Amino acid sequence: MNGLRDNFDYLSLKNQIISALEFGRSKVSVVINQVLVRTYWEVGRHIVEYEQNGKDRAVYGDQLLDRLSRDLSLEFGKGFSRSNLIYMRKIFLQFPKSETLSNKLSWSHYFEILKGDSPLEISFYAKQCEKENWSVRELKRQMKSMLFHRLAISKDKETILDLAEKGAEIQSPKDLLKDPYVFEFLGIPHGKLVTEGELEQSLIDNLQHFLLELGKGFAFIGRQYKITLANRHFFVDMVFYHRILKCFVLIDLKRGEIDHQDIGQMNLYLNYFRKEENVEGDNEPVGIILGAYKDQILVEYATENIANQLLVSKYQVYLPDKKELAHELERLINR
Repeated sequence: MNGLRDNFDYLSLKNQIISALEFGRSKVSVVINQVLVRTYWEVGRHIVEYEQNGKDRAVYGDQLLDRLSRDLSLEFGKGFSRSNLIYMRKIFLQFPKSETLSNKLSWSHYFEILKGDSPLEISFYAKQCEKENWSVRELKRQMKSMLFHRLAISKDKETILDLAEKGAEIQSPKDLLKDPYVFEFLGIPHGKLVTEGELEQSLIDNLQHFLLELGKGFAFIGRQYKITLANRHFFVDMVFYHRILKCFVLIDLKRGEIDHQDIGQMNLYLNYFRKEENVEGDNEPVGIILGAYKDQILVEYATENIANQLLVSKYQVYLPDKKELAHELERLINR
């Protein structure tokens, strides 16, 4: 009996030590990342200040980085390739005040963020990555899917600049919307037709990626959510609860173009949830209809005077055209 007791005590001791070591390692990792980011920022500062100290020094910038790369690699080993030095220089130019650097982001995060095409895009991803605690992998996916451009494309210049400075803030149902939503993570080949049921099943099978695309605050409630009215059964494709807006979010998927009947049906769902599912503290439910196509004029007429929060957007199963979105964003900013 004493042997069992001693073994139990030992296992308890071992688990306590393991927890302490894991906690300590995580703290050390955070500190190392903070020091590394600021050290590389300092390297970038020294390079830029050296270049700016004489007219001829900026001219042979590439040669300077080549020479520095060779010398620093001999002295310190890996980590000082020419491309890394370019990004060290870039982090200083983009964040000239070191206090604007985030303690939550690693050098690997900043290395990806600095690949952005403009200061606005870089600033947005730095803010958003910090807010939502994206891993480097999640950050890469969001940048590849052109998240900043998709959020900014329907906004005015002032709001775009605010988005870049503060990141995306969820303050109203309209802040949930992206146009288009991108489901490239489903791996559906170009040209392959899928049914609404197959699309829904694929999204459920890839729920973690789907939640990342939907954005911060979504909690999955269920699929094919049953509604019974006058002995008739209706089924909402997907139901979520948004913990920030404190409301149900209903999503209906359409394989083809969205029509006025789809909008009327979603309005019915919203009325039901508002009266039958909401409890004290819940805000008005939000409905999002996602289709492969939408006619903007039809949507405007079909949703006019609807009191419910009903949003309509497109989805696509492949990555958006970067040049097209970049051109549209530039047009909006220079308006």
